[in-house]
Amino acid sequence: MNKPNRNQDALNYHSKGRPGKIQVVPTKPTNSQRDLSMAYSPGVAEPCLRIADNVDDVYKYTAKGNLVGVISNGTAVLGLGNIGPEASKPVMEGKGLLFKIYADIDVFDLEVNAKTIDEFVNIVKALEPTFGGINLEDISAPTCFEIERRLKAEMKIPVMHDDQHGTAIISGAALINACEIQGKKLDKIKLVVNGAGAAAVSCSKMYLALGVKKENMVMFDINGLITPERTDLDEMRLQFATTRKDVKTLLEAMKNADVFVGLSAGNVVTVEMLLAMAKNPVVFAMANPTPEIAYDLAINSRKDIIVATGRSDFPNQVNNVLGFPYIFRGALDVRATAINEPMKIAAVKAIAGMAKKPIPEAVNLAYNTTNLKFGRDYIIPKPMDPRLITEVSSAVARAAVESGVARKVITDWDAYTEELRVRVGIDDRLLRNLTNKAKQNPKRIVFAEADTYKILRAAQIVKEEGIATPILLGNIQKIKQIMKEYDIDLGDVHIIDPKEPCEHIDEYADYLYNKRQRRGITLFESRKLLSDRNYYGACMVQFGEADALISGLTKDYVTTIKPALQIIGTEPGVKRVAGMYMMITKKGPVFFGDTTVNVDPTTEDLVDITVLIEHSVRQFNINPRVAILSYSNFGSNDGIIPEKTREAVRILHEKYPTIVVDGDMQANFALNADLLADNFPFSTLIGRPANTLIFPNLESGNIAYKLLQEMGGAEAVGPILLGLKKPVHVLQLGSSVREIVNMITIAVVDAQEKAG
Repeated sequence: MNKPNRNQDALNYHSKGRPGKIQVVPTKPTNSQRDLSMAYSPGVAEPCLRIADNVDDVYKYTAKGNLVGVISNGTAVLGLGNIGPEASKPVMEGKGLLFKIYADIDVFDLEVNAKTIDEFVNIVKALEPTFGGINLEDISAPTCFEIERRLKAEMKIPVMHDDQHGTAIISGAALINACEIQGKKLDKIKLVVNGAGAAAVSCSKMYLALGVKKENMVMFDINGLITPERTDLDEMRLQFATTRKDVKTLLEAMKNADVFVGLSAGNVVTVEMLLAMAKNPVVFAMANPTPEIAYDLAINSRKDIIVATGRSDFPNQVNNVLGFPYIFRGALDVRATAINEPMKIAAVKAIAGMAKKPIPEAVNLAYNTTNLKFGRDYIIPKPMDPRLITEVSSAVARAAVESGVARKVITDWDAYTEELRVRVGIDDRLLRNLTNKAKQNPKRIVFAEADTYKILRAAQIVKEEGIATPILLGNIQKIKQIMKEYDIDLGDVHIIDPKEPCEHIDEYADYLYNKRQRRGITLFESRKLLSDRNYYGACMVQFGEADALISGLTKDYVTTIKPALQIIGTEPGVKRVAGMYMMITKKGPVFFGDTTVNVDPTTEDLVDITVLIEHSVRQFNINPRVAILSYSNFGSNDGIIPEKTREAVRILHEKYPTIVVDGDMQANFALNADLLADNFPFSTLIGRPANTLIFPNLESGNIAYKLLQEMGGAEAVGPILLGLKKPVHVLQLGSSVREIVNMITIAVVDAQEKAG
């Protein structure tokens, strides 16, 4: 039942709104006639003339230096085979998206109707003036080898077929580290490669370059062992032919082998084969989505084994995204004429070296662990590691300079490293990291409005993604009817209707009565209140029957928050709750508070809200830089709002000296570090923009986040309710399914934090 839903979800993702996944966005102002005359005629003539005089100025005046062509003819798409160029376009757009989000590289994806090597090569060669680099993708073997060879020889920009070299680079790094942990020397290991496609051939060549001896390697393809006697092989495969007479089958090859590398098909390796391997074996079962042998089966076969796969749900994922964005980033930044062997080796060693360094807290948080360290379950970095762009791109750029293929020489490597950090920022990586963290320890989320399509679809997504276990509150018949109508499969999900006799109702009623009896609530009224799903859901969280409550899709904020305050209450030391939005902007996340709870906070309220929000931002592994906003700048105007915000800052500086905060200040000064430095160099926020904005009242905060969301293109995640003892989160009225999923993710991470 799940598969049709997921298929339709994928189709909806690619088709709804603007079709596809990428767009072209102007990088210069286009608001006036003067802007347009600069962008096109007549202003465009001047850079054209400069480039005509000096062709290298194309890098100075155009986007060429940050533009990669992702090019395919659709002859070997993912696991789909020869489906044609048009059908390959969603994949190429996806590759472009990865280039952008991981390395800030722009992409034009080109799907070419070229069936012969000459056609393909001639088309791509003719495009050299447009691109700073070429990423070849999903081209069938053996033609991909010749296409890449010719393009590298005939073009003066970097060309790389990622299907070949991406896996080779990442698995090469994994091989170095796995063999080090297992106490094996690369020049001594016996290695078996199962598969002889583009990736397998390139991996094998990489292993030879790293020190593996050819005589210690055997390779199998679909027709068996590759030997010189076979007449069905091309030159690329024949170079890995073995003359060994003691090997015919894969089982025989695995006897006393140190390393197995699989780039073939699922379930072709048995436990018997693994048991036949040498002491401390290394197994890379990289067939996707089904590895050559299941990870759990391999790990349980023997205690001394190291296993890597291509899957993200197991340790040691060999994932090309660890390499290609950063390799091209380094190559583009020095205007390299090629991606050569020294650059690939540099990438291998940089990736391998990263795994041995102390793990940033952000990575531990993203994968919900505190002890991620170099060892059997961590032989290569995680895809979410923010150091990849600095470590790998710098190593590749340096290798390009040292090997003589760079046309631009970097002299200040520290400055280049800082440029790389700033280039990508952490924008939507934060959401990806939070999702990863949620998946490491899913929590039970109770939904107070489960008789709505959006909630049920979001519940299905988080259940399938392993983010949360849903518990549904509402009319059981109506919920099942909606699930049937929209083909939503939630398996054996727990459904409760608080209006019907249900579990724990007496216990919940007694608790609510004892807590609120001196606030005019009788035992009868307590029972009656519990027919309200928000009251019942809050009790479930309070009594540990659920880990968090999600509500608010169809009800106003006060109706949702009141039961939580009455039943769960605030954290120790917290005087009032607050609402915070995480705004995902192109410049990174910015936190807004209070946007939903406190209508007209006093000076003391602003202090409490700031402390609460500052602490919450830290839980996202971000150092808060707090600006308390006003229509005044440091006393430039008088009035109730400037005066209370100034006094709040004074108290914060006095009582909470570790909080980086300043105000009163206008929003543009808070977000523009240069503007602030030029006008108010004494500010405690000098150096970088504020990332946490405290608004003087609910009105201004609410208006600001909605304007930014609708007109500024920011994604609003929230409202995140802060200050309660246990997680309760309130949706925006009419939230989209995506927004609900984001809020569920926040709720799971919040529950993880509160559980300690």
